Amino acid sequence: MSHENNQTIYRTTPARTGKMMIIMLGICLVGGVIFFSLWDYWISEPAPVVAMMAGTAGTTAQAVQTGDTITKDLIFIESSDFRTLAFNALPGEPDNNPTINMEVGDKVIFNVDNAGKSFHAFGVTKDAEGFAGIIPGSEVASMSNPLKPGESGSSEFIAGEEGIYYYICTIPGHREQGMVGSIIVGDVSVEEVMAVPEPKVMEEITESEVMEEVMVPDPVAYDGVISVPDGSGVPGCEQTSECYIPYHVTVSVGDEVTWSNDDSAAHTVTSGTPSGGSDGNFDSSLFMAGGTFSVTFDEAGEYPYYCMVHPWMIGIITVS
Repeated sequence: MSHENNQTIYRTTPARTGKMMIIMLGICLVGGVIFFSLWDYWISEPAPVVAMMAGTAGTTAQAVQTGDTITKDLIFIESSDFRTLAFNALPGEPDNNPTINMEVGDKVIFNVDNAGKSFHAFGVTKDAEGFAGIIPGSEVASMSNPLKPGESGSSEFIAGEEGIYYYICTIPGHREQGMVGSIIVGDVSVEEVMAVPEPKVMEEITESEVMEEVMVPDPVAYDGVISVPDGSGVPGCEQTSECYIPYHVTVSVGDEVTWSNDDSAAHTVTSGTPSGGSDGNFDSSLFMAGGTFSVTFDEAGEYPYYCMVHPWMIGIITVS
């Protein structure tokens, strides 16, 4: 018994298959190059789903200007112990976090200048707490790409409706330390204005008080990792020298030291001191929660370091 099979069978040669694989590999390589060349873009704004989860989706968009233009100069400043942050002046001083009054349709042009020693960023929000809900167009820098000391920038905000808005530092925790001012738009009641939350003012600790109250731990041998612990982005860990754990480690010339960010906030590991600034020996730049940073020490010496986002965080590496 015979069977006829009229199905057409397509065949190719090894050479053609090889060419196709090369073409596909080239497409993947080009796509990868394009993707990673735009890395700053991908991390600069949260994806829509992430934004919805964070409560930032659907925020108030910029309105259309129909009124006056107001120019406002703001300066990021810090107390000597970095526990209190503010715009223009510290609490109790003239022009501290100045209130801006405007009408619906007016536009404010913000000129912001980082005159401090920490990283900062700027934006306007209607949220009474936190750093979310930033109105598009009002941003200057961002948490992932902040203003470094000495840098500046400009943005604008157009009031689309009556109410109370807030200009803030958008670095997590900095609003709570005092970097927040009010924008009063239109006919806002006295009760609403009185309900505006006051920024937290922390009691300043002098260097002599720190020396009296804090027992600096003895240096310990490096055991494989230095932790940036949970909660170190909030003042307080400096009183127990636990902003980096261990606070002071010893290593030998040629050893590599690794820091692990075990906090929920972004941090830096920057050689130098908060009062003197970076000395250029090493700098992690911002590294996010779960990230690590490593340095190999090729010369003996003592290397103090700190976090440029939270300058109360300090540590020491001794190389011998």
